[in-house]
Amino acid sequence: MYQLKTSAAFDSAHFLAGYQGKCANLHGHHWVTEVCISGEELQKDDQQRGMLLDFGDLKKAVRNLADSFDHALIYEEHTLKSRTIEALQEENFRLIPVPFRPTAENFAEYFFNVLKEQGLPVSRVTVYETPDNCAEYSA
Repeated sequence: MYQLKTSAAFDSAHFLAGYQGKCANLHGHHWVTEVCISGEELQKDDQQRGMLLDFGDLKKAVRNLADSFDHALIYEEHTLKSRTIEALQEENFRLIPVPFRPTAENFAEYFFNVLKEQGLPVSRVTVYETPDNCAEYSA
C-alpha cells in the first residue's frame, strides 16, 4: 500500500453552542489539517508514472479547502441570533455557517468527505486544534 501525506493550516474562530465550559465562548485556533491518501498501485502514464498522485495536485486540493476557512468565524447553523449575524456582516466580518458543530472531529469527517467527493483516494484526515490535540477520521 502506498501512502502520501500533506498538510495545510488555517486560522479561524468558533464556539460550541450548548457546551458547558470554556469552549462555549468565542475563541480561535490555528487549525492544522493533515490528509493521507493511499492506493495499491502507482500510475503508469508518462507524466505521473511511478506516482500515486502528483504531490502538487494533492497539496493544491488540501490548501484550497483550508483556505476556504481561513480568517473566518465558523459557527453551527442556527446557533446565532439573526441580529447578531446582521451586526457582524455589517462590520464586514467573514462568517461561515456549517451544518455541524465545529469540532475537530466534525472537521476531520467534513474534510475527508469533501476531498473524497473531489476524487482523491483519501484514507485518513487528522485535524489539529492545538499542537497537542487532534481528531482523526478514516474510512
